[in-house]
Amino acid sequence: MSLRVVFMGTPDFAVPSLRALVEAGYDVVGVFTQPDRPKGRGGKVQQSPVKEYALAQGIPVYQPMKIRADGLDDLRKLAPDVCVTAAFGQILSQEVLDIPPMGTVNVHASLLPRHRGAAPVQWAILQGDAETGVTTMLTDKGIDTGDMLLKAACSITEEDTAGVLLERLSRMGAELLVETIRRLENGTCPREKQDETIATYDPMLRKEMGLLDFSEGTYSCLRRVRAMNPWPCAYTGLDGGVLKVWKARAEEGMINAADATNSEEAEDMNETKSIRGAKNVQDANDVSTHPEHSLSTVGRDTLIAPQSVSFSGKPPGTVLFADAKQGLVVATGDGAMELVEIQAPNAKRMEARAYLRGHVIETGKILREAMI
Repeated sequence: MSLRVVFMGTPDFAVPSLRALVEAGYDVVGVFTQPDRPKGRGGKVQQSPVKEYALAQGIPVYQPMKIRADGLDDLRKLAPDVCVTAAFGQILSQEVLDIPPMGTVNVHASLLPRHRGAAPVQWAILQGDAETGVTTMLTDKGIDTGDMLLKAACSITEEDTAGVLLERLSRMGAELLVETIRRLENGTCPREKQDETIATYDPMLRKEMGLLDFSEGTYSCLRRVRAMNPWPCAYTGLDGGVLKVWKARAEEGMINAADATNSEEAEDMNETKSIRGAKNVQDANDVSTHPEHSLSTVGRDTLIAPQSVSFSGKPPGTVLFADAKQGLVVATGDGAMELVEIQAPNAKRMEARAYLRGHVIETGKILREAMI
């Protein structure tokens, strides 16, 4: 007889895990998900992605405000052999955890015990991790502190946004979950305590965490852009409004190698000898020592040594270039970065160069903090 499974999850990340259980033939007798809530500018009430999938499969859906208070009776009536959670968004009490005899398996988007908490993918990118993955674990009363069952790892590329990485991990987690349940059934699933001496816990994301501090350095800013995509999106201030930054890249020849977080970044910078903004070494020195020279009027395609240019006279956040040909380039604490895809105040998301064909952003302007 197939195991009776109760699934608890809410966002897109959780859907592949639920689908994998259904397609593997497990008897998913009920789904718990967060209550429907208004979303978007129009405030239209929307169902969670997990609820939409469950209803399409004919699975009963339960939406208690707090499962530990008003969901206990329903959970007991479902009599699950095992519960599964994936980004459910609610804390489970010991009463809840005691109901399924095989325990509650959680699909967590990190290689525990690193990056416990509600935003492990975003923090892995922010902190420059080269690798992450998914861990299945037996849930206990702590926050992501239960015994680990199985793990699967993957690399974090320099192009990965949080959204892209979450989607990849959701697929990996679904496969790992089915393998975990299968091995729990036949008694071959390993179980390992977490090492508290190397555990890390990361706080929840807040909108203001998307603010770009250009003094942090180029690669720190690039990691923030990737980590905050799609939510809350990296941003800075422009003309009293919010300029969202969806995609950015380094101006490699303008970066101090000290900010590189891995050998590949350092190698890329050592190989890159092109400096945007100077025709030769003498022009580069003129730019740094004579602030009145406009960077936007100097040629940018000649090879020179990266260390010959100093931007100490240009505060972080200064717009160095802003036109459709050269793009939108901003000074950072150790060099410069190009804001590739932006969303200006009262405008649509678009390539910065396309935006600059019809709008003016003055060179020399400093992008500052903004309220979001």
